[in-house]
Amino acid sequence: MRKAITVFQVLMLTVLTLGLDPGLKAQATIDDTEKKAVIESLISQLDRTYVYPKMAQKMGKLLNSKLKDGKYKTINSTIDFAEQLTADLQSISHDKHLRVNFNPDQNQGMRLGQTEEDEEENQRRQAAFEKQMRRSNYGFKEVKILEGNVGYLDLRGFMNPAQAGETAASAMNVLKNTEAIIIDLRRNGGGSPQMIQLLTSYLYDANNRVHLNSFYFRPSNDTTQTWTLPYVPGTRNPNAEVFVLTSNYTFSAAEEFTYNLKNLERATIVGETTGGGAHPGGMRPVAERFVAFIPVGRAINPITNTNWEGVGVIPNVEVPQEKALKVAHQLAMEKLSEKAEDDTDKRYFKWYSEHFKAENEAVMIPKEKLKSYAGNYGARNMKFEEGQLYYQREGRPKMKLLAINETTFAIIDNPGLRFEVEIKDDQAVALILHRVNGPSERNQRTNVKP
Repeated sequence: MRKAITVFQVLMLTVLTLGLDPGLKAQATIDDTEKKAVIESLISQLDRTYVYPKMAQKMGKLLNSKLKDGKYKTINSTIDFAEQLTADLQSISHDKHLRVNFNPDQNQGMRLGQTEEDEEENQRRQAAFEKQMRRSNYGFKEVKILEGNVGYLDLRGFMNPAQAGETAASAMNVLKNTEAIIIDLRRNGGGSPQMIQLLTSYLYDANNRVHLNSFYFRPSNDTTQTWTLPYVPGTRNPNAEVFVLTSNYTFSAAEEFTYNLKNLERATIVGETTGGGAHPGGMRPVAERFVAFIPVGRAINPITNTNWEGVGVIPNVEVPQEKALKVAHQLAMEKLSEKAEDDTDKRYFKWYSEHFKAENEAVMIPKEKLKSYAGNYGARNMKFEEGQLYYQREGRPKMKLLAINETTFAIIDNPGLRFEVEIKDDQAVALILHRVNGPSERNQRTNVKP
Protein backbone atom coordinates (compact mmCIF):
# COMPACT_ATOMS: atom_id res chain seq x y z
CA MET A 1 0.00 0.00 0.00
CA ARG A 2 1.57 3.20 -1.15
CA LYS A 3 -0.70 5.33 1.03
CA ALA A 4 0.45 3.77 4.28
CA ILE A 5 3.77 5.61 4.45
CA THR A 6 5.37 6.50 7.76
CA VAL A 7 8.69 6.91 9.50
CA PHE A 8 9.39 3.37 8.26
CA GLN A 9 10.44 4.96 4.96
CA VAL A 10 12.79 7.29 6.79
CA LEU A 11 14.35 4.31 8.54
CA MET A 12 14.72 2.42 5.26
CA LEU A 13 16.29 5.30 3.39
CA THR A 14 18.60 6.05 6.29
CA VAL A 15 19.83 2.46 6.28
CA LEU A 16 20.42 2.54 2.56
CA THR A 17 22.61 5.64 2.78
CA LEU A 18 24.75 4.62 5.74
CA GLY A 19 27.75 4.46 3.41
CA LEU A 20 27.95 8.23 3.11
CA ASP A 21 31.06 9.68 4.71
CA PRO A 22 29.88 11.99 7.55
CA GLY A 23 33.07 13.99 7.21
CA LEU A 24 32.40 14.74 3.54
CA LYS A 25 28.81 15.71 4.29
CA ALA A 26 29.89 18.04 7.06
CA GLN A 27 32.36 19.78 4.74
CA ALA A 28 29.78 20.40 1.97
CA THR A 29 29.04 24.06 1.36
CA ILE A 30 26.14 25.86 -0.27
CA ASP A 31 25.87 29.16 -2.16
CA ASP A 32 22.99 31.61 -2.51
CA THR A 33 21.90 30.21 -5.88
CA GLU A 34 21.45 26.71 -4.47
CA LYS A 35 19.71 28.05 -1.38
CA LYS A 36 17.13 29.73 -3.59
CA ALA A 37 16.66 26.56 -5.64
CA VAL A 38 16.21 24.46 -2.49
CA ILE A 39 13.60 26.81 -1.05
CA GLU A 40 11.68 27.00 -4.32
CA SER A 41 11.68 23.21 -4.66
CA LEU A 42 10.68 22.72 -1.03
CA ILE A 43 7.81 25.22 -1.26
CA SER A 44 6.57 23.50 -4.42
CA GLN A 45 6.55 20.11 -2.67
CA LEU A 46 4.72 21.56 0.35
CA ASP A 47 2.10 23.33 -1.77
CA ARG A 48 1.32 20.16 -3.69
CA THR A 49 1.39 17.53 -0.96
CA TYR A 50 1.57 18.77 2.66
CA VAL A 51 -1.45 17.54 4.61
CA TYR A 52 -2.66 21.04 5.54
CA PRO A 53 -2.70 23.37 2.46
CA LYS A 54 -3.09 26.60 4.45
CA MET A 55 -0.23 25.61 6.71
CA ALA A 56 1.89 24.90 3.63
CA GLN A 57 1.21 28.44 2.39
CA LYS A 58 2.23 29.92 5.74
CA MET A 59 5.49 27.96 5.75
CA GLY A 60 6.20 29.00 2.16
CA LYS A 61 5.70 32.66 3.03
CA LEU A 62 8.10 32.38 5.95
CA LEU A 63 10.84 30.76 3.85
CA ASN A 64 10.46 33.31 1.04
CA SER A 65 10.48 36.19 3.49
CA LYS A 66 13.64 34.99 5.22
CA LEU A 67 15.34 34.38 1.89
CA LYS A 68 14.40 37.87 0.65
CA ASP A 69 15.59 39.48 3.89
CA GLY A 70 18.96 37.71 3.69
CA LYS A 71 18.39 35.65 6.84
CA TYR A 72 20.06 32.63 5.25
CA LYS A 73 23.00 34.53 3.76
CA THR A 74 25.49 33.76 6.53
CA ILE A 75 24.81 30.01 6.41
CA ASN A 76 27.49 28.26 4.36
CA SER A 77 27.12 24.63 5.49
CA THR A 78 24.59 22.37 3.80
CA ILE A 79 23.96 20.62 7.13
CA ASP A 80 23.34 23.90 8.93
CA PHE A 81 21.05 25.08 6.13
CA ALA A 82 18.95 21.90 6.32
CA GLU A 83 18.69 22.20 10.09
CA GLN A 84 17.62 25.84 9.84
CA LEU A 85 14.97 25.03 7.26
CA THR A 86 13.64 22.28 9.51
CA ALA A 87 13.50 24.65 12.47
CA ASP A 88 11.70 27.30 10.40
CA LEU A 89 9.13 24.83 9.07
CA GLN A 90 8.45 23.40 12.51
CA SER A 91 8.16 26.86 14.05
CA ILE A 92 4.99 27.28 11.96
CA SER A 93 3.64 23.73 11.67
CA HIS A 94 4.88 22.20 14.96
CA ASP A 95 4.98 19.00 12.90
CA LYS A 96 7.78 16.75 14.19
CA HIS A 97 7.69 14.57 11.09
CA LEU A 98 8.45 17.48 8.78
CA ARG A 99 12.22 17.59 8.25
CA VAL A 100 14.83 18.64 5.67
CA ASN A 101 18.13 16.79 5.29
CA PHE A 102 21.21 17.19 3.14
CA ASN A 103 21.71 13.86 1.41
CA PRO A 104 22.74 13.95 -2.28
CA ASP A 105 22.96 10.14 -2.55
CA GLN A 106 19.43 9.71 -1.23
CA ASN A 107 18.21 12.49 -3.53
CA GLN A 108 19.82 10.80 -6.53
CA GLY A 109 18.47 7.40 -5.53
CA MET A 110 14.93 8.74 -5.42
CA ARG A 111 15.33 10.10 -8.94
CA LEU A 112 16.59 6.82 -10.40
CA GLY A 113 15.01 6.00 -13.74
CA GLN A 114 14.42 2.66 -15.41
CA THR A 115 17.82 1.97 -16.94
CA GLU A 116 19.57 -1.30 -16.28
CA GLU A 117 22.09 0.51 -14.07
CA ASP A 118 19.27 2.09 -12.07
CA GLU A 119 17.63 -1.28 -11.52
CA GLU A 120 20.92 -2.75 -10.31
CA GLU A 121 21.35 0.15 -7.89
CA ASN A 122 17.81 -0.32 -6.59
CA GLN A 123 18.49 -4.00 -6.01
CA ARG A 124 21.73 -3.23 -4.21
CA ARG A 125 19.99 -0.78 -1.90
CA GLN A 126 17.13 -3.17 -1.21
CA ALA A 127 19.56 -5.97 -0.40
CA ALA A 128 21.43 -3.68 2.01
CA PHE A 129 18.17 -2.75 3.68
CA GLU A 130 17.07 -6.37 4.05
CA LYS A 131 20.42 -7.30 5.55
CA GLN A 132 20.21 -4.52 8.13
CA MET A 133 16.64 -5.45 9.04
CA ARG A 134 17.56 -9.10 9.54
CA ARG A 135 20.43 -8.08 11.79
CA SER A 136 17.98 -6.12 13.95
CA ASN A 137 15.56 -9.10 13.92
CA TYR A 138 13.04 -6.76 12.28
CA GLY A 139 12.74 -4.71 15.45
CA PHE A 140 11.88 -7.65 17.73
CA LYS A 141 14.64 -7.13 20.28
CA GLU A 142 13.48 -9.49 23.03
CA VAL A 143 10.54 -11.73 23.89
CA LYS A 144 10.32 -13.66 27.15
CA ILE A 145 8.07 -14.75 30.02
CA LEU A 146 8.41 -12.78 33.27
CA GLU A 147 7.52 -13.95 36.77
CA GLY A 148 3.80 -14.54 37.20
CA ASN A 149 3.31 -15.72 33.60
CA VAL A 150 3.55 -12.20 32.18
CA GLY A 151 4.75 -11.95 28.59
CA TYR A 152 7.27 -9.28 27.66
CA LEU A 153 8.01 -7.98 24.16
CA ASP A 154 10.70 -5.37 23.55
CA LEU A 155 9.83 -3.98 20.11
CA ARG A 156 12.21 -1.41 18.58
CA GLY A 157 10.37 -0.78 15.27
CA PHE A 158 7.22 -1.67 13.33
CA MET A 159 8.61 -3.25 10.18
CA ASN A 160 6.44 -4.21 7.22
CA PRO A 161 4.89 -7.70 7.62
CA ALA A 162 5.99 -8.50 4.07
CA GLN A 163 9.48 -8.85 5.53
CA ALA A 164 8.84 -9.16 9.28
CA GLY A 165 5.57 -11.12 9.41
CA GLU A 166 7.13 -14.48 10.22
CA THR A 167 9.22 -12.97 13.02
CA ALA A 168 6.16 -11.19 14.41
CA ALA A 169 4.14 -14.42 14.39
CA SER A 170 6.95 -16.28 16.19
CA ALA A 171 7.16 -13.60 18.88
CA MET A 172 3.40 -13.48 19.47
CA ASN A 173 3.22 -17.26 19.66
CA VAL A 174 5.75 -17.24 22.50
CA LEU A 175 3.22 -15.06 24.36
CA LYS A 176 0.13 -17.10 23.51
CA ASN A 177 -0.26 -18.73 26.94
CA THR A 178 0.52 -15.68 29.07
CA GLU A 179 -2.13 -14.07 31.26
CA ALA A 180 -0.74 -10.56 30.76
CA ILE A 181 1.47 -9.02 28.06
CA ILE A 182 3.81 -6.04 28.42
CA ILE A 183 4.77 -4.45 25.09
CA ASP A 184 7.80 -2.21 25.49
CA LEU A 185 7.84 0.70 23.02
CA ARG A 186 10.15 2.99 25.01
CA ARG A 187 12.79 2.83 22.26
CA ASN A 188 10.48 2.54 19.29
CA GLY A 189 10.52 5.37 16.74
CA GLY A 190 7.74 4.12 14.46
CA GLY A 191 7.31 2.17 11.26
CA SER A 192 4.65 0.35 9.27
CA PRO A 193 0.90 0.62 10.00
CA GLN A 194 0.46 -2.89 8.60
CA MET A 195 2.54 -4.23 11.49
CA ILE A 196 0.32 -2.30 13.91
CA GLN A 197 -2.66 -4.04 12.35
CA LEU A 198 -1.02 -7.48 12.55
CA LEU A 199 0.17 -7.26 16.16
CA THR A 200 -3.08 -5.74 17.40
CA SER A 201 -5.04 -8.57 15.76
CA TYR A 202 -3.35 -11.06 18.11
CA LEU A 203 -5.00 -9.20 21.02
CA TYR A 204 -8.56 -9.66 19.73
CA ASP A 205 -10.78 -12.59 18.93
CA ALA A 206 -11.06 -13.44 15.23
CA ASN A 207 -14.84 -12.94 15.37
CA ASN A 208 -14.50 -9.49 16.92
CA ARG A 209 -13.09 -7.29 14.17
CA VAL A 210 -12.21 -3.85 15.49
CA HIS A 211 -11.81 -0.52 13.68
CA LEU A 212 -8.34 0.66 14.71
CA ASN A 213 -7.74 3.89 12.82
CA SER A 214 -8.45 5.94 9.70
CA PHE A 215 -6.08 8.01 7.57
CA TYR A 216 -6.89 10.96 5.35
CA PHE A 217 -4.43 11.54 2.47
CA ARG A 218 -4.32 14.92 0.79
CA PRO A 219 -2.78 13.92 -2.59
CA SER A 220 -5.63 11.51 -3.33
CA ASN A 221 -8.19 13.34 -1.18
CA ASP A 222 -9.51 10.10 0.30
CA THR A 223 -9.65 8.25 3.61
CA THR A 224 -8.61 4.68 4.34
CA GLN A 225 -9.43 2.54 7.36
CA THR A 226 -7.49 -0.15 9.23
CA TRP A 227 -9.22 -2.99 11.09
CA THR A 228 -8.02 -6.04 12.98
CA LEU A 229 -7.40 -8.98 10.67
CA PRO A 230 -9.73 -11.99 10.31
CA TYR A 231 -6.70 -14.31 10.17
CA VAL A 232 -3.28 -14.32 11.83
CA PRO A 233 -0.70 -17.13 11.79
CA GLY A 234 -0.55 -18.94 15.10
CA THR A 235 -2.62 -18.38 18.23
CA ARG A 236 -4.35 -15.21 19.43
CA ASN A 237 -4.44 -14.12 23.08
CA PRO A 238 -7.59 -12.00 23.37
CA ASN A 239 -7.99 -12.42 27.12
CA ALA A 240 -4.54 -11.28 28.23
CA GLU A 241 -4.25 -8.06 30.20
CA VAL A 242 -2.14 -5.73 28.04
CA PHE A 243 0.29 -3.01 29.10
CA VAL A 244 2.25 -0.71 26.78
CA LEU A 245 5.43 1.03 27.96
CA THR A 246 6.20 4.48 26.54
CA SER A 247 8.81 7.22 26.69
CA ASN A 248 9.28 10.62 25.09
CA TYR A 249 11.16 8.77 22.32
CA THR A 250 8.10 6.67 21.40
CA PHE A 251 7.00 8.13 18.07
CA SER A 252 4.79 7.83 14.98
CA ALA A 253 3.57 4.25 14.37
CA ALA A 254 4.54 3.32 17.94
CA GLU A 255 2.26 6.14 19.08
CA GLU A 256 -0.55 4.95 16.84
CA PHE A 257 -0.36 1.46 18.33
CA THR A 258 -0.44 3.00 21.83
CA TYR A 259 -3.19 5.51 21.04
CA ASN A 260 -5.39 2.86 19.43
CA LEU A 261 -5.18 0.46 22.37
CA LYS A 262 -5.62 3.21 24.95
CA ASN A 263 -8.82 4.54 23.39
CA LEU A 264 -10.15 1.03 22.79
CA GLU A 265 -9.46 0.41 26.49
CA ARG A 266 -7.58 -2.73 25.47
CA ALA A 267 -4.32 -1.72 27.20
CA THR A 268 -3.03 0.25 30.14
CA ILE A 269 -0.32 2.70 29.09
CA VAL A 270 2.57 3.09 31.53
CA GLY A 271 5.47 5.53 31.24
CA GLU A 272 5.94 8.98 29.74
CA THR A 273 4.00 11.10 27.25
CA THR A 274 5.08 10.16 23.73
CA GLY A 275 6.73 12.35 21.06
CA GLY A 276 3.61 13.57 19.22
CA GLY A 277 3.93 12.63 15.52
CA ALA A 278 0.69 11.55 13.83
CA HIS A 279 1.18 12.54 10.20
CA PRO A 280 2.20 9.79 7.73
CA GLY A 281 4.22 10.82 4.72
CA GLY A 282 7.34 10.06 2.76
CA MET A 283 10.76 11.24 1.66
CA ARG A 284 10.90 13.50 -1.39
CA PRO A 285 13.84 14.94 -3.35
CA VAL A 286 14.40 18.67 -2.94
CA ALA A 287 16.47 20.45 -5.60
CA GLU A 288 19.62 18.45 -6.45
CA ARG A 289 21.18 17.52 -3.12
CA PHE A 290 18.51 17.69 -0.40
CA VAL A 291 15.58 15.56 0.70
CA ALA A 292 12.58 16.24 2.90
CA PHE A 293 10.13 14.09 4.80
CA ILE A 294 6.76 15.67 4.01
CA PRO A 295 3.62 14.48 5.81
CA VAL A 296 0.80 13.99 3.32
CA GLY A 297 -1.89 12.56 5.60
CA ARG A 298 -3.30 12.60 9.10
CA ALA A 299 -4.64 9.96 11.45
CA ILE A 300 -8.30 10.11 12.50
CA ASN A 301 -9.11 7.86 15.43
CA PRO A 302 -12.67 6.46 15.19
CA ILE A 303 -13.25 7.05 18.91
CA THR A 304 -11.72 10.49 19.47
CA ASN A 305 -12.05 11.77 15.87
CA THR A 306 -8.60 13.29 16.28
CA ASN A 307 -5.03 12.09 16.89
CA TRP A 308 -1.90 12.62 18.97
CA GLU A 309 -0.12 15.14 16.72
CA GLY A 310 1.82 17.69 18.73
CA VAL A 311 0.54 16.46 22.09
CA GLY A 312 1.64 12.83 22.21
CA VAL A 313 -0.13 9.96 23.94
CA ILE A 314 -0.59 10.58 27.65
CA PRO A 315 -0.14 7.38 29.71
CA ASN A 316 -2.80 6.01 32.04
CA VAL A 317 -0.04 5.69 34.63
CA GLU A 318 2.67 8.34 34.39
CA VAL A 319 6.07 7.25 35.69
CA PRO A 320 9.66 7.89 34.54
CA GLN A 321 10.47 5.57 31.64
CA GLU A 322 13.15 3.70 33.60
CA LYS A 323 10.52 2.60 36.16
CA ALA A 324 7.79 1.73 33.66
CA LEU A 325 8.52 -2.01 33.36
CA LYS A 326 8.50 -2.73 37.09
CA VAL A 327 5.35 -0.66 37.61
CA ALA A 328 3.57 -2.40 34.73
CA HIS A 329 4.60 -5.79 36.11
CA GLN A 330 3.11 -4.87 39.47
CA LEU A 331 -0.11 -3.57 37.89
CA ALA A 332 -0.43 -6.74 35.82
CA MET A 333 -0.33 -8.89 38.95
CA GLU A 334 -2.85 -6.65 40.70
CA LYS A 335 -5.30 -6.86 37.79
CA LEU A 336 -4.95 -10.61 37.53
CA SER A 337 -5.51 -10.97 41.26
CA GLU A 338 -8.67 -8.86 41.05
CA LYS A 339 -10.17 -10.88 38.21
CA ALA A 340 -9.14 -14.34 39.50
CA GLU A 341 -12.10 -16.52 40.49
CA ASP A 342 -10.09 -19.31 42.08
CA ASP A 343 -8.67 -18.64 45.57
CA THR A 344 -5.37 -20.29 44.67
CA ASP A 345 -4.97 -18.08 41.62
CA LYS A 346 -5.95 -14.99 43.57
CA ARG A 347 -3.33 -15.78 46.22
CA TYR A 348 -0.69 -16.44 43.53
CA PHE A 349 -1.18 -13.11 41.75
CA LYS A 350 -1.56 -11.15 44.99
CA TRP A 351 1.69 -12.67 46.24
CA TYR A 352 3.59 -11.46 43.20
CA SER A 353 1.91 -8.05 43.14
CA GLU A 354 3.04 -7.48 46.73
CA HIS A 355 6.59 -8.44 45.79
CA PHE A 356 6.74 -6.06 42.83
CA LYS A 357 5.12 -3.26 44.83
CA ALA A 358 7.82 -3.67 47.47
CA GLU A 359 10.44 -3.33 44.71
CA ASN A 360 8.78 -0.17 43.43
CA GLU A 361 7.96 1.38 46.81
CA ALA A 362 10.56 0.46 49.41
CA VAL A 363 9.22 -0.55 52.83
CA MET A 364 11.15 1.48 55.41
CA ILE A 365 12.12 -0.48 58.54
CA PRO A 366 14.37 0.93 61.30
CA LYS A 367 17.83 -0.61 61.25
CA GLU A 368 17.62 -1.58 64.92
CA LYS A 369 14.53 -3.66 64.22
CA LEU A 370 16.23 -5.36 61.27
CA LYS A 371 19.24 -6.07 63.44
CA SER A 372 17.01 -7.69 66.08
CA TYR A 373 15.93 -10.29 63.52
CA ALA A 374 19.50 -11.50 62.94
CA GLY A 375 20.22 -14.93 64.30
CA ASN A 376 20.09 -18.68 63.73
CA TYR A 377 16.78 -20.40 63.07
CA GLY A 378 17.91 -24.00 62.89
CA ALA A 379 19.77 -24.40 59.59
CA ARG A 380 18.43 -21.06 58.38
CA ASN A 381 20.24 -17.87 59.27
CA MET A 382 19.31 -14.19 59.15
CA LYS A 383 22.25 -11.80 58.99
CA PHE A 384 22.40 -8.03 59.38
CA GLU A 385 25.29 -6.43 57.48
CA GLU A 386 25.83 -2.77 56.57
CA GLY A 387 22.23 -1.84 57.27
CA GLN A 388 20.79 -4.70 55.17
CA LEU A 389 19.18 -7.99 56.08
CA TYR A 390 20.39 -11.20 54.37
CA TYR A 391 19.29 -14.82 54.39
CA GLN A 392 21.67 -17.76 54.28
CA ARG A 393 21.13 -21.45 54.69
CA GLU A 394 24.07 -23.45 55.99
CA GLY A 395 26.51 -24.30 53.21
CA ARG A 396 24.73 -22.08 50.64
CA PRO A 397 25.26 -18.54 49.30
CA LYS A 398 24.10 -15.48 51.19
CA MET A 399 21.14 -13.67 49.58
CA LYS A 400 19.88 -10.12 50.00
CA LEU A 401 16.31 -9.77 51.27
CA LEU A 402 13.51 -7.44 50.18
CA ALA A 403 11.05 -6.21 52.80
CA ILE A 404 7.44 -7.01 51.91
CA ASN A 405 6.25 -5.55 55.19
CA GLU A 406 7.75 -4.99 58.63
CA THR A 407 8.11 -8.70 59.44
CA THR A 408 8.02 -10.43 56.04
CA PHE A 409 10.90 -10.64 53.56
CA ALA A 410 11.57 -12.17 50.16
CA ILE A 411 14.70 -13.14 48.28
CA ILE A 412 15.01 -10.44 45.63
CA ASP A 413 15.60 -12.83 42.74
CA ASN A 414 13.15 -15.49 43.95
CA PRO A 415 9.69 -14.01 44.58
CA GLY A 416 8.24 -17.48 45.15
CA LEU A 417 9.78 -17.72 48.66
CA ARG A 418 9.14 -15.56 51.72
CA PHE A 419 10.45 -15.46 55.27
CA GLU A 420 8.15 -14.27 58.03
CA VAL A 421 9.71 -13.35 61.36
CA GLU A 422 7.44 -14.52 64.18
CA ILE A 423 7.36 -12.02 67.03
CA LYS A 424 6.50 -12.80 70.67
CA ASP A 425 6.92 -10.32 73.52
CA ASP A 426 8.71 -7.99 71.07
CA GLN A 427 11.29 -10.67 70.31
CA ALA A 428 11.93 -12.67 67.11
CA VAL A 429 11.26 -16.28 68.14
CA ALA A 430 10.90 -18.14 64.85
CA LEU A 431 11.33 -17.88 61.10
CA ILE A 432 8.46 -19.18 58.97
CA LEU A 433 9.25 -20.11 55.39
CA HIS A 434 6.27 -19.56 53.06
CA ARG A 435 6.05 -20.85 49.49
CA VAL A 436 3.71 -19.40 46.90
CA ASN A 437 2.63 -22.88 45.81
CA GLY A 438 3.45 -25.10 48.75
CA PRO A 439 3.37 -25.67 52.50
CA SER A 440 4.90 -23.39 55.12
CA GLU A 441 7.74 -24.42 57.43
CA ARG A 442 8.40 -23.03 60.91
CA ASN A 443 12.00 -22.81 62.19
CA GLN A 444 12.49 -22.08 65.90
CA ARG A 445 15.13 -19.52 66.75
CA THR A 446 18.14 -21.21 68.33
CA ASN A 447 20.46 -18.30 69.10
CA VAL A 448 21.08 -14.64 68.34
CA LYS A 449 23.80 -13.28 66.07
CA PRO A 450 24.43 -9.57 65.56
